[in-house]
Amino acid sequence: MSSNLRPSTTELRFPSVLTPETLERAAAPVTVRLDDASRAAVARCHDYLHTCMDQGREIYGTTTGFGPLVVYAGQDESADQCENVLCHLEVGQGPDLEPPVARATLLTRLWSLARGHSGVAPAAVDALVAMLGTSFAPVMPEYGSVGASGDLAPLAHALRSLQGRGDAYVGTTRMPAGKALAETGLQPVELTGRDALGMVNGTSVTAAGAGLALAQLHRSVAAGTALTALLAGVLGCRPDFTASEIFEALGHQDTTERAADLRERLTGHEPSGTRALQEPYTLRCAPHILGAAATSLRHARQVVTDDLNGISDNPLFFPERDVVAHGGNFFGQQVAFVADLLSITAAQLANLAERQLDLLIDPRRNGGLNPMLAEHPGRDHGVQGIQLAATSLVVAMRRAATPAAMQSVPTNWHNQDIVPFGTQAAFTALKQARTLRLLHGSLAVALRQAVRVGGRRPAAGACVRLLDALEPTVGPDRPWAVSVRDAADVLDRVC
Repeated sequence: MSSNLRPSTTELRFPSVLTPETLERAAAPVTVRLDDASRAAVARCHDYLHTCMDQGREIYGTTTGFGPLVVYAGQDESADQCENVLCHLEVGQGPDLEPPVARATLLTRLWSLARGHSGVAPAAVDALVAMLGTSFAPVMPEYGSVGASGDLAPLAHALRSLQGRGDAYVGTTRMPAGKALAETGLQPVELTGRDALGMVNGTSVTAAGAGLALAQLHRSVAAGTALTALLAGVLGCRPDFTASEIFEALGHQDTTERAADLRERLTGHEPSGTRALQEPYTLRCAPHILGAAATSLRHARQVVTDDLNGISDNPLFFPERDVVAHGGNFFGQQVAFVADLLSITAAQLANLAERQLDLLIDPRRNGGLNPMLAEHPGRDHGVQGIQLAATSLVVAMRRAATPAAMQSVPTNWHNQDIVPFGTQAAFTALKQARTLRLLHGSLAVALRQAVRVGGRRPAAGACVRLLDALEPTVGPDRPWAVSVRDAADVLDRVC
């Protein structure tokens, strides 16, 4: 057995609510347990599919061609029809999705199929369960989906990996898919009926990407709040900008909660008495920015959670009503919209962090600390390079915040004549969330450096604890780039 094969340490039960945080757990092996009722529903729907076929009923993608070629008959044998769908969709390009993203995608796909309305064979569902219990991850290219008719191209590549064709990962090691299956003790998946179409014909890549972005951004709102409190503590600011009366008057609940969090983090804070009556907006309006971000994430959580726990496929089968319903439950517009919102939200949180960093390095506004927080200005340059890199990061995030959800281009012989591009929106949001971590890491290192070169040590207990947690990230033999990444990791853990 390969040393890359780790035992499953997390258990998930279906049915249960799939959340963004649950998606993160799929980075490592997870044991998924489907209850008897769910297994029975999958089997019943699969049997119903074959009943419909025996009756000669027309079923998209099972008895017909795909997309605009629906007017033509498909392959006569079901295994050939499965091959028929995959061979024209194995067209993805670009870098591989990281294994945790690929695994989160297949967990999402499992949650849709296990609801028992897709007609796939129980063995197809079992194959996903088995895969998630190991460290196997399929190779899935980033580009190829337009976010409608499902995330067809990347999911087709995933299915090829499960068949033992192409490449796959075991842990973080890329290798031929057949070898990866053998190392993890998996058997190549065998496809019949509409298994292939059912496994690719949903927006699970979009939902997983947006869900992972959302989970990270929730941590980033907490980190941004903690860093704002620490900045106020290091500078000795008046805490008036967090007064409860201000936010009761404003009436935005999420902003009220962010201000309350700041007040709690500043418990024990001692103002310097030397700051101006009103701070710059990067402090005074930080609760409003953080609160607005929290409101956006709350809306996004509702939409993404609904999508993670719904069924994205076409057609859907309802044996209890004797209905085969052809529709568009593979059109990822809802998540596309909120993924764009996540990108915009992340960019504004990045603006806040970069401006707070700029405030901290400026001796005219930082209470007289050395410029660039240098110990010996000119002989060393403190965090000057960090601030330059932060400028680069924030501009990259602004450029990436261009919405994708309305960039529709007609395609597929005008069968897909309007599309949402949700997959690109979701991956942009995920990249934005990861870049924001580096902005927060940059600010955290600068705050630690400010105290190191003579700044006030904060009096509030929460600020002291955060400062102490950041202490190991800064040292004379550590490159600043490493310090920034380490500080980002600390913020994820402690905020």
